[in-house]
Amino acid sequence: MSTPERVTFVTGGDKRYFPMILELIHSIRRFPQSAGIDICVIDAGLTPEQVRHLEDGLVQKVVSPDWPGPLAARQGKLKGQDHLKACVARPFIPQHFPGYDIYIWLDGDVWVQDWSAVEVLITGARRDAITICPEVDRAYGKVTKISWIGPMPWRPRSFLYSNGKKAFSGKVARSLYPWPGVNAGVFSMRATVPYWARWQELIVKALRKGKIFTAEQLTLGMMIYLEGAKVEFLPSVYNWICAFNPMWDEKTQSFVEPYLPHNTIGIVHLCAMDDMRRDRSATVDTKTTDGRIVPMSYRYPFFDGIAESTDVARAA
Repeated sequence: MSTPERVTFVTGGDKRYFPMILELIHSIRRFPQSAGIDICVIDAGLTPEQVRHLEDGLVQKVVSPDWPGPLAARQGKLKGQDHLKACVARPFIPQHFPGYDIYIWLDGDVWVQDWSAVEVLITGARRDAITICPEVDRAYGKVTKISWIGPMPWRPRSFLYSNGKKAFSGKVARSLYPWPGVNAGVFSMRATVPYWARWQELIVKALRKGKIFTAEQLTLGMMIYLEGAKVEFLPSVYNWICAFNPMWDEKTQSFVEPYLPHNTIGIVHLCAMDDMRRDRSATVDTKTTDGRIVPMSYRYPFFDGIAESTDVARAA
């Protein structure tokens, strides 16, 4: 008899992200399909009270990782930077949370709106592929920037180019320049693929000279674009970056992509929405599919993580 496949969600963050982590957990558990799938958390600056609350039946395991290697001298003092451990710990997820067949990483500022996104992430991992969304969509606009001196292009800029040059070399940067970034806020991989070990090697190298914040996305891009890692590129509805405003469908009561056919967004990502991440009451004027404009919060609507966090603090 074959052993049942073990799948876990992994997320992480610091005490500021705690309300959104609670909302993410609630967004997962409201789907009956989540039964049997574990949730694990990277402690990147949570308070002891917050960790205890998570371990009290909400998640299976909380781990507080160390830095994976020496950091660039230009990073200066690391005081107050523990939240970045949630970024650089991602290549080491199988070591932090052993025993699973498939790992699904979800940033602390995302939530699941449609379970079909989870099913696709699992399917991609079963194909032994890095399953991830590139940061490109017809609604996202430009992916590269360039300055001009008269008719001559000058100073090319893109996420992968700029960070590749800083962390590795001009040659690596030039090879990466034409490609869009991949968003490491949502991805899945099977435990047995060789990409984990290679990702660990690359991120340790990147941290020696490059930025901490961008190291995990840069090195994922290198594996995919320069080293031929097997990848399943997903449509952006499986990791919608809310800096590019989604649309609201009043009939289905859900966020959808802003252009036809207005497909339902599976995973909502509050990337770059700093005010909204701090305050659930913050809103953005949002277009609806029936032509109106309404103030909307992109936070998970069915559970107030900020209120819950306040209760945790009071109990402590």
